[in-house]
This record gives sequence, structure tokens and C-alpha cells, in this order.
Amino acid sequence: MLQFVSSTLFSGPPVNVTCNIFINSFGSITETTMDYRLNVFLRQQWNDPRLAYKEYPDDSLDLDPSMLDSIWKPDLFFANEKGANFHEVTTDNKLLRIFHNGNVLYSIRLTLILSCPMDLKNFPMDIQTCTMQLESFGYTMHDLIFQWLDEGPVQVADDLMLPQFVLKEENDLGYCTKHYNTGKFTCIEVKFHLERQMGYYLIQMYIPSLLTVILSWVSFWINMDAAPARVGLGITTVLTMTTQSSGSRASLPKVSYVKAIDIWMAVCLLFVFAALLEYAAVNFVSRQHKEFFRLRKLKKLREEQRLREASHSTTAQLFTTLWSNVSKTKKMVVTFSNKQRQLAAAVITTIHRKPLEIAAISKAKSNNGVQGNNPSNKGCKKRCSACAQEEQLGQENQPFYLNAFGEEPCTIGGDGPLSETAAMYVDLPPGHALFEIRRRFIERAKRIDTISRAVFPLSFLLFNVLYWFTYKVLRHEDFHASG
Repeated sequence: MLQFVSSTLFSGPPVNVTCNIFINSFGSITETTMDYRLNVFLRQQWNDPRLAYKEYPDDSLDLDPSMLDSIWKPDLFFANEKGANFHEVTTDNKLLRIFHNGNVLYSIRLTLILSCPMDLKNFPMDIQTCTMQLESFGYTMHDLIFQWLDEGPVQVADDLMLPQFVLKEENDLGYCTKHYNTGKFTCIEVKFHLERQMGYYLIQMYIPSLLTVILSWVSFWINMDAAPARVGLGITTVLTMTTQSSGSRASLPKVSYVKAIDIWMAVCLLFVFAALLEYAAVNFVSRQHKEFFRLRKLKKLREEQRLREASHSTTAQLFTTLWSNVSKTKKMVVTFSNKQRQLAAAVITTIHRKPLEIAAISKAKSNNGVQGNNPSNKGCKKRCSACAQEEQLGQENQPFYLNAFGEEPCTIGGDGPLSETAAMYVDLPPGHALFEIRRRFIERAKRIDTISRAVFPLSFLLFNVLYWFTYKVLRHEDFHASG
């Protein structure tokens, strides 16, 4: 009785097939592959007058699913389907019911994996729209037309829950008629609006990154001299933010546009990196006084070297004159006063020094640190007897010094030459002592830390206000307006 030739069904107008679905489960929404998985009961109803009966008193007959191969049924398929499977436990999950007026109800349980192109610009505060398209494969609209059931076309199980999303109740139903070179084919679709719940991302990404940024500000209250502590804290926070940023992108596709989570992670990384650079600036400014003193000392040393070379030239000319007239000098000693005789004897003794003795004196000068910071000038007291004699003569006649052969004079009272610290005071402007200049640079460095304690939190607070207002208010309003 049920063996019919399907072509006799389309001798008149196209067959209207009414569809509705019942969503049993909805989940496994994957961003990397941009698809979602759901389990549905697909129900189709149409009228086949050849199956009408009057012999049986019942209004409907439930037939065995094996009878499906003996009747005509629509060639429905899911246009955006990636994978699907039937259920056969414990038997085929199919229902075939025929009514006395020839209406046919065909229900089947399916598990579907459907593609869902996602716009992740607002991730993880996004609202995704996923579609399900039901289309005829072989019958054009001249033969077959799909349409949604008037009442309850899409039903959802009462206990349906999604781990990350909330399925909105308003589902958009519509038509998606397809035009191919083989004809125009009927197609209907339903759009599911899924709003992501960001509780997971708050706990796993936003709050840890927020605390990491706040932790980087602790360095502003650490002493600037504690370089290991501040540098270690800065590098640790930068590496932590880098790791968190990489983890946030691990479960997302490699899209070319910027997502909301990318902006958050990038700004947090920028703040912790700026905190590390802030200490570099503080350390540089706090050490600028050393560079200032070094340049002043270098300038003074060059000036002293120039004066020493001029003095050596004058002294060399004096020695040349004394050497050429040494015999005359010996004869004139008797006419000199006592001090003049002593001075002449010292000069003659210095001229007749052996080269090795002169070299030993120069070596003793370098080893004893004549220009060091030793105020007692002990190295000067350990020189040879000729130098001691020069010191004695120098005390009596201070303007006269023997600077020949690169020797520096010994100063009065055994204080020695100016130390490195004392040399920094030379030629400073009135009222600006060494500690005042150093204090000035250190105060500048401390001022940077003081300003950073206020600028960094306020800037980050302003960023948070703009960030959350943009993505939680403006973007949501745009979505609802477009929807």
C-alpha cells in the first residue's frame, strides 16, 4: 500500500514542509574552530494525500521506522553542518506517524556540529550569533518549500545550561533561499544569540593581570639604592604579564584584528614595563651628580696638566742655565746668604741624581697615590732625602718648587695634594657645596618616584573607566541597535 512513485506527488503545487526543532542540549562552543555542538529533535510535517485512510478508527498510526524507506520524505540537510550523527541506542531514534487525512510527522534525533563564524573584537564581552540553516538538496522551490511551524518553532529544554554563554530567548527566524546555477532552493534558518559570561576570564585573566600591575607600583616606594630589589620586581612583573598574555591567546584563533582582551593585556604589559623604565630613569638621574663631578675634575686635571707643562718648560730652561754655569755657581756660593747656599746645594744635588734614582722616585710617587684621598700624605714623607730637603726648603721659600722630571711639590703641613672629593669643591659657585649638588640630583630622582606614585594609578584608573565603558555599554548598545 505504501509503495508510491514519488513523481506523482509533485503533479500539482509545491509541497509545504513545516519544520520545528527541540533543543535538548547546547554546548561545546569552540572559538578556535568557530563551531558549536548541539543535540536536537528535528520534526517535519507535510501532507501526502496518498497516505490518507478511513478504515481505522484511530486518528493516527505510529509506524515502525523501517517503513521510512517505503514512503516519500523531504531531502532536508543542514547547510552549515560540519558533522552529524544519528542515535541508535537502544533502537533508531526515529518517529513516523501518519494521520487519517494524510498528514505525516517525521521526527529524528540528531547531534550536529555546525559552523558559527564569530566576531571576536569584543572578546570576552562579546555576543555571538550562530545560525542553523535547513535546506533542500535536490528539490527546487517549484516542488518543495520549507517553512517554520507557527507555534513553538524552536523549543529549548527547561534545564538547558551553557558553561560560558547564556542563550537568549529571542531567536530570529527567517528564510535563506539559495540561488544556484541548478535552480532556486528553499532554505529556512534560525539564529541563536549567545551572550558570553566573563566570570571565568575575570578570575583567570583580568584580576591576576590587575594585581600584577599594582604589584609593579610597589617599586615606587622602595629605596632607589635598592637596585636588586627594584630591578628584580620589575623584571618579574614583565615576565608574568608576558606569560598571561600568551595564555589568553592560546584558546583563540589567529585573527588579524585586535580583541578586547588583547587591548587589556597590552596596556597592562605597557604599565609594568613603564614601571621598570621608571626606575631606570630614577637611577640615571640619581647618578648624574657623579658624572657632573667627573667632568669638572677632568676639566681641572686638564688645566693642571697645562700649567704643569708650562712650569716644566720654565724649570727646564732654568736647569739648562744652571748646568752651563755650574762651575760659576760653585764659585758664587761663598757670596750667597745661608738660605741661598742651601737652595743652590739642593738644586745641584737634584741635577746630579742618577737616572735610576729619578725613576725610583717617580715609581714611589705613583705607588703612594700622591693624588689619592689620603689626607695625611704619607707617601710624600717616604720619599728620598733630596725630596725631604726640597720640602724643608719649600717651607722656607714656598713660591719655589722643583717640578723637574715630572715631580710634584710637597704641600705645607703634610696635607698632600687635594683629594678627589676635595677637588670637586674647586671652582663651585658660591653657596653650592658638594653635598648640596648631590642632594639636588637625588631630590630630582625622588621627585620622579613621588610623581609616579600618583600618575601611574590615576592613568590606569582612567584606562579602566574608558575600557569598561566602551565594551560593556557602547558596544552592547551597538549590538542591540543592529540586531
